[in-house]
Amino acid sequence: MPTYVCWSAAGWLSAEQRTQIAEAITTIHAEEGRAPRYFVQVLFNEVQSDSHFIGSRAANDGHIWIRADIRSGRTDEHKKAILERIATDISAIAEVGREDVWVYLSDISAAGILEFGHVLPQPGEDDAWFTKLPDALQQRPKALS
Repeated sequence: MPTYVCWSAAGWLSAEQRTQIAEAITTIHAEEGRAPRYFVQVLFNEVQSDSHFIGSRAANDGHIWIRADIRSGRTDEHKKAILERIATDISAIAEVGREDVWVYLSDISAAGILEFGHVLPQPGEDDAWFTKLPDALQQRPKALS
């Protein structure tokens, strides 16, 4: 479920950095959000220099923006830990200041999310949900973990 979308200036992040960021976000969300690793998706988009503005001025290349849709039900403490760890880890990987990593978490009710062809459970009910999936379908996420 959690879908993290990362934006940075075109050409700013290397393929290796994107891989490291995806690994970091997956690990952080699995640990702090208590969700299976196979639920975590990370996408990357590049922003052209004339396509993003802050306070009516073109944003510089050294920023990274991360927006995540996550299942509601996590405490503010869990969300703060996710935010803090992502900012710290991504700033190190991308070699930018921590203040240049912008992270937004948006809650979505599990009842409004369908993945693997099934509506998702509430956080903490993942294992019971997973065991109810058809055997063949269970193999797909297991291969991603």
